[in-house]
Amino acid sequence: MQRMLRAAARAARRRENQRSVSTLILLRHGQSKWNGADAIFSGWVDVPLTVKGRVEAVGAGQLLRERGFPAKRVDVAFTSNLQRAHETCELALASMAGAQQDTWHSDRIRRDARLNERHYGSLQGWRKADPELVQGFGSDMLLSWRRTMDAKPPPMTKEHHHYDPDAPRTETLRDCQKRVVACWETTIAPALFEEENLPTEIENRTILVAAHSNTLRMLMAYFDEVADEKVPELYVPNAVPIIYRFDPRTRKPLSRKLDTQSGGSHARWLLSPSNHAQVQEALQSGGMLTRALFESIDVERKGRLTAAEFDAGIKTLMADAEHVDCVVVGVAKKIARESVTPNCSVSLAEFEELAQAAVSELHAEEHIDYDAEHRWD
Repeated sequence: MQRMLRAAARAARRRENQRSVSTLILLRHGQSKWNGADAIFSGWVDVPLTVKGRVEAVGAGQLLRERGFPAKRVDVAFTSNLQRAHETCELALASMAGAQQDTWHSDRIRRDARLNERHYGSLQGWRKADPELVQGFGSDMLLSWRRTMDAKPPPMTKEHHHYDPDAPRTETLRDCQKRVVACWETTIAPALFEEENLPTEIENRTILVAAHSNTLRMLMAYFDEVADEKVPELYVPNAVPIIYRFDPRTRKPLSRKLDTQSGGSHARWLLSPSNHAQVQEALQSGGMLTRALFESIDVERKGRLTAAEFDAGIKTLMADAEHVDCVVVGVAKKIARESVTPNCSVSLAEFEELAQAAVSELHAEEHIDYDAEHRWD
């Protein structure tokens, strides 16, 4: 009986793998010169990537290629009018092509200002922790402008150093979401589900969107129907690919919704040894990345993992980075070695609980200090 059930499960998985899937890859730009510890409100200011940001973009492309997304699978890519996103898009696609550079062309990239970062009004160009800003507006008001849907920063005037007559004067997050969703509905979705004369049939099409923290966050909130008060829980790290799979007929997400602090998401994050540093914060409370790690090890989709399976999964993950031991992998190692006995196994829910405890211990041991102010913009 067990053999028959296993055979039926394998057949079901084969049918699942053969069904039509439209894939959307979301990719935030690599580190820009205004990201980092001394973060500055960037908005529509055309800030370039740092060297690290370019390396991150290439690494994201390599990871996508290794996970079954070579450049030739990307029918079209969308990006903003800002160079940090456009360059990330080009570098990622070139890296996805690998040695087969003739499989992609820059004319496959379409730019759209509606994918630009949220406009921060007169705050653009200021350091986020600048004492003059805090003294002038108060920390509560600054936090409200950044993390609530309807608070609007002071508008930019013509005298502002970064004034652009073609840009908005200021935006709320809701303003940003409206234009991004409009871009999805009128431009990106038609390319994914309707447009003819693209290399791949509609039933198995792949599109890349390289954009910015807030624009991608607003798209994710739209796809996952995230409540306004939960939007601050959405975290979009630099240059970490985020995958959404859609049914091309219904245009609804196919992947089951994973519970997260923001209320649940259909997204899947691509993890690698090189991008763990960017995603450590999202592990602090369990959530999406903890589940992504569990699912990447649970290759047989049993819903439970033994200590041996943890060890095997970690070795696979670390195969191309022997000396990397980031917090993400450290969490799994700690659970495998200290919490799962050889003859027992843990479920996803148990793994999440253990992960929260393990992260807290690792942070205490390594004195890791996470600044929540730098998570967002």
